[in-house]
Amino acid sequence: MRIANVSGRLALLAPDGTAVDVERASGGLFGADPQAVYARWGAFREWAAHADLPAGTAFAPGDLGSPAPAPRQVLAIGLNYRDHAAEAGLTAPEGVPPVFTKFPTSITGPVTEVRLPEGGHTDWEVELVAVIGTEAHRVTEGEAWRHVAGLAVGQDLSERLAQLAGPVPQFSLAKSHQGFSPVGPWLVTPDEFADPDDLELGCAINGEEVQKGRTGDLLFPLPALIARLSAVLTLLPGDLIFTGTPAGVGMGRSPQRFLVPGDELVSYVEGIGELRQTFTG
Repeated sequence: MRIANVSGRLALLAPDGTAVDVERASGGLFGADPQAVYARWGAFREWAAHADLPAGTAFAPGDLGSPAPAPRQVLAIGLNYRDHAAEAGLTAPEGVPPVFTKFPTSITGPVTEVRLPEGGHTDWEVELVAVIGTEAHRVTEGEAWRHVAGLAVGQDLSERLAQLAGPVPQFSLAKSHQGFSPVGPWLVTPDEFADPDDLELGCAINGEEVQKGRTGDLLFPLPALIARLSAVLTLLPGDLIFTGTPAGVGMGRSPQRFLVPGDELVSYVEGIGELRQTFTG
C-alpha cells in the first residue's frame, strides 16, 4: 500500500498511479489530515485492505507533500554507514549510534525549491526514512517492524559551517533550515518490499551521481534503531526516523563540494521513488 499527501489531503495511490481521496472514499470515517491517520493506523490498514475504492484522480509531482508532514518527534542517526564514518575521518559507532533531531518545520514534500543559507556550506545526505505506525516503547528488534507504518525517501540537508562551529556543534539547527528535510514522495508499507532491510539508495546533482549505497550496509539497521531508541523514549505514531546516509557527501570530498544556486538534487530509494530539489541563493 502507498499513501500520499496530495495538496494537503490524505490519499491512497491506485495501481495506475492516480490518487484516491481517503476522506471522501471512506465517507468521513478517516479525515483529510495526512498526519492524523497514524493515530488510527491499525484501523486504517484494515479499512484500506477491504475498501471498494472509487477511481482515482491524476496529480502533479508538485502537488505532493510529505506523507508525515507534522510529526511530534524526528529522530536522525549519524555515522550509520561505515564508509560515511570513514570519509568523515571518524570512528564507526558501537553500542549506541549518534542521535540528533531535525525540527519539524523543516519538513517539506518531495519536489521543492530550497533557498540556500547565505554564506553557508550546504551539503546533501540521502536517507531512508521510517514512519512509526504504532507506539513503541522498549520493543525488541524482532518486534520492531510491527511498529513501522512505512518507508519514504528523505534528504538530511545540512549547513556544515553552523553544524561544526564551536564551542558546541549545532547539528539540529544546522539541519533544520526551511526546506532542509524533504520527505516523500509517498509512504510505502513494508509488505511491498521483498526485503525492506536491503534497499538501494542514492542521489545525483545535475545528473552526476554523488551517492549510492544499500540499506543492508547500515551499521544499525532499522529494527536495531527502533529497539535502541525505544529503550530510552517512546516512539509515537507518525514520528520519523532518518536512518543515516552512505558515503559521497560533499564535506567528505577532496576538494570539498557544496550545493550552489541552480543545482538540482535528485534522491531515490529503491521501490519507493524520488525527491527533486532545486536550489536558489
